[in-house]
Amino acid sequence: MGWFGPRKDEVWQQLSEEIGAEFLEGGFWKGSKVQAHVGPWTVTLDINNDGESQSTRIRAPYVNPEGFRFTIYRKGFFSNLGKLLGMQDIEVGDPEFDEAFIIKGNDEGKVCGLFANPRIRQMSLAQPKIRLEVKDSEGWFGPRFPDDVDESHFEVLGVIKDVERLKALFDLFAAVLDQLCRIGSAYKQAAGVEL
Repeated sequence: MGWFGPRKDEVWQQLSEEIGAEFLEGGFWKGSKVQAHVGPWTVTLDINNDGESQSTRIRAPYVNPEGFRFTIYRKGFFSNLGKLLGMQDIEVGDPEFDEAFIIKGNDEGKVCGLFANPRIRQMSLAQPKIRLEVKDSEGWFGPRFPDDVDESHFEVLGVIKDVERLKALFDLFAAVLDQLCRIGSAYKQAAGVEL
């Protein structure tokens, strides 16, 4: 226990035990991480440290046969200004959900199909901060992805040390990956990428 509550590694070890995941202790160059197997996918929780700030991220590579992309985040002060300037905001037909989030995507029908799942909407609404998107790679410093593999990616500023919130995020990832399969935008197979 540290001066300001439990250490991140203590919380993440507890999380690993509670969800049946693997806690991988970090070293000098790499930080600790939690990896959980959700069906054929590996969902990884770690810290992204860009030198100026730290953010908690959760990632899961998966086979994305159609290249479907989306981004969802909570509306903020500049959201209305962005909408006035023509920024995309797909509405899914749930007034409470549509009022809370900005959603962008390259296929409006697929976005609506993904968020037609009431459990995904409910779990997203329960997150105080959320930015969930599909990315096509990890960039210059991450592993190389095959052409048909993308990554479900959550990232928020700061280090999350709340076990219940982290469990809810892992549940959200599982539900999103499952729903992506249901709408034909993911395959239930391992992506073949190690994070």
